[in-house]
Amino acid sequence: MAAVPASAPGGTAPLRIVARVHAMPPQHNAGAEHMLVSMLRPLVDRGHDVQVWLSRYGQTSEPYEYRGVRVVPLEARLDFSAAVRRADVLLSHLECVPSTASLARGYGTPLVVVCHNTHRPTFRDMAAGGTALAVFNSLWMQAEAQMFFAEYPQSVRPGGTLVVRPPVFAEDYATRPGKAVTLINCNAEKGGRVLEALARRMPEQEFLAVRGAYGEQILPDLPNVEVVGHVDGADMRDRVYGRTKVLLMPSSYESWGRAGVEALASGIPVIAHPTPGLCESLGEAGIFVDRHDLDGYEAVLRKLLTPAEYRLAGKRAKARSAELDPAGDLQAWCTAVESLAR
Repeated sequence: MAAVPASAPGGTAPLRIVARVHAMPPQHNAGAEHMLVSMLRPLVDRGHDVQVWLSRYGQTSEPYEYRGVRVVPLEARLDFSAAVRRADVLLSHLECVPSTASLARGYGTPLVVVCHNTHRPTFRDMAAGGTALAVFNSLWMQAEAQMFFAEYPQSVRPGGTLVVRPPVFAEDYATRPGKAVTLINCNAEKGGRVLEALARRMPEQEFLAVRGAYGEQILPDLPNVEVVGHVDGADMRDRVYGRTKVLLMPSSYESWGRAGVEALASGIPVIAHPTPGLCESLGEAGIFVDRHDLDGYEAVLRKLLTPAEYRLAGKRAKARSAELDPAGDLQAWCTAVESLAR
């Protein structure tokens, strides 16, 4: 990865950056966690000391490194408060924001909150005050936050805001597409029942059902459906995208849709429900069908699987992938974090 310079500009001294989150890869692989890893890696490359401390018990009891980022399991160390006291910048997301915000206020440390959805608790937790920088994963999320905070006094709004689209390095995912129609995370809200229905309607077509990190999984027991276990993000290219011809994303909610952008890197077309996040992330490369329209999904799939249509959709996918190069977002991100400690 060479998205940002290897050293901080202007002679910035290395910072101690401490993140508090509930789980991390390789045990827990979801879009929020892989977005966080992709944002922390360039900070490590710039010479900063970055640590991620976990708040839930897991399968690992010793500190480990994941793609250059040091991770401290809850079972390994009990002195998180000491790490916070020494930190120059704190970072958190999702369920860990309230407790991390309390520590940030107590120690007077700048807090960065990474927002992955527009659910009310995401914004409400920041409204307690003390958030130095709020990071939104899309323009539409930023607009939603602005409407939310319009009713609050300036004193409780984030000190600054930034949009960082979930960074996907195309070279990490690009491969030759396979033959299967794939769904990643087969819970009901992500479209598990849509996959099952399509597999029954198209018995001649190979389907891939990839077990997700959360939610009750709907894993059809059908001869044309292969179930793939929970996959580490570092293995997605070989185990999933290299076997995928078309990606399904009939999600009821997606604030962005990282898996779709990962698929675009290989020219894999994505058929998706038109959530605001997926419309923004997939752009003109997206093929949008309402998640309740099974006839529509089947018709689009059959048309898309013809060679001429597939070639056109693949070209649009690769073009959109190139447009989403993360270098600019990550440069702005690193600069914003470094400015908090000045």
